Amino acid sequence: MQKTARILIVDDDPLNRVVLDNTLSQEYQISQCESAEQALTFLADNKVDLIISDIRMPGISGYELLERLKANQNTYAIPVIIISASNSYNDEAKGLQMGAMDYITKPFSPLIVKARVKNHLAIKQKNDLLEKLASIDGLTEIPNRRLLDETLSQQYLLCAEHSKSLSLLLIDIDYFKEFNEHYGYAAGDDCLVKVAHSLDCAIQAYQGFVARYDGVRFAVILTGHSSESALEAASHMHDSIDCLMVAHGTSPICAHLSISIGMVHIATDFGGNEQQVFKLADSALYQAHQYQERVVVINK
Repeated sequence: MQKTARILIVDDDPLNRVVLDNTLSQEYQISQCESAEQALTFLADNKVDLIISDIRMPGISGYELLERLKANQNTYAIPVIIISASNSYNDEAKGLQMGAMDYITKPFSPLIVKARVKNHLAIKQKNDLLEKLASIDGLTEIPNRRLLDETLSQQYLLCAEHSKSLSLLLIDIDYFKEFNEHYGYAAGDDCLVKVAHSLDCAIQAYQGFVARYDGVRFAVILTGHSSESALEAASHMHDSIDCLMVAHGTSPICAHLSISIGMVHIATDFGGNEQQVFKLADSALYQAHQYQERVVVINK
């Protein structure tokens, strides 16, 4: 049986860890930590679907662990079940108010633990699906503008903090209005899907992030690349669209579908904010159209 969910057990008592492992390991992947400190280190490099934690542990308590998990963007959505020897209503209320999904008192019934774990994982799966759908463009099935904005904001801060380069590329399909008018909107939608898929495939080798920016434009985020490497990625995307060989009889610049790219590359100057980066990339894209250049780059 495939174990699709990963559960982290955090408890300083080895016997409790063994009992929980024996209770759940037939259905789930189990990882164990004997302290909250160890759990935080583990979570920095590993993803889990659910956490089962004791409250009273040496060092960082289960409450403080819960507080740190909810304050971290990478872990706040992980459901936490508290298993504690305390049957105090105050302790239970405190845990739930701090964001725990459930509170189970020791000694616990393995059947109850299995049932509650199953229920909370099912809820998480549904929430993950809703979150994914809210971040995916309905037509092209690549990330949408919402996820693009969130990703750029995150990467802008990370790159600034770690002195890492960032490139933002805006991509426009040339004379797409004329394409729609000539071939029809159904063909236009099919064209957008093909372009999105080609850009997504082309940028994977550069570990880039591609999204639909608006109706006819796409955006790509690259981090840790030199300006030359980002230009190479832009050229690779151009080639991928050329290889589609989608006829565009009403384009004055090419017999088949083509794209223009405006790129802003930030090596070290992270003054301002990510919205200004969008404006610079839009300006570069405008120049690419105006001068009929494949790519126009603004280095910042």
